[in-house]
Amino acid sequence: MPSHIKQARLGGLPADLRRELIQARHQRGWSQAELGQRVGLPQMHISGIETGKIVPRYDTLLDLVRVLDRDLLLVPRTLVPAVQALIREQRRSDQSPDTDGEERSLYAEDLDGEEEGR
Repeated sequence: MPSHIKQARLGGLPADLRRELIQARHQRGWSQAELGQRVGLPQMHISGIETGKIVPRYDTLLDLVRVLDRDLLLVPRTLVPAVQALIREQRRSDQSPDTDGEERSLYAEDLDGEEEGR
């Protein structure tokens, strides 16, 4: 019986998600083997996930992101730009903490260090 649900399987995790996992692992100073030990997977499996050769099950992906102090969220597509802006702002403040306590608009572009519209 034909189904109205289109079968689509990923050939691998999206590259940006794999980069995030690798970056989070590196930030913790963990090797692939160390990450694997923490989630109960062999190093070769972690390597396969990071290179896109293995698509992890959902529960495995949840274990990976949570042990790396991350989480997966379902975000309405209309809110994706706002969420991405929040993430960019957080990364910026982590890299160069704001010492003057001044708040910045999340959507303003910086022009020579000045917020747009000033």
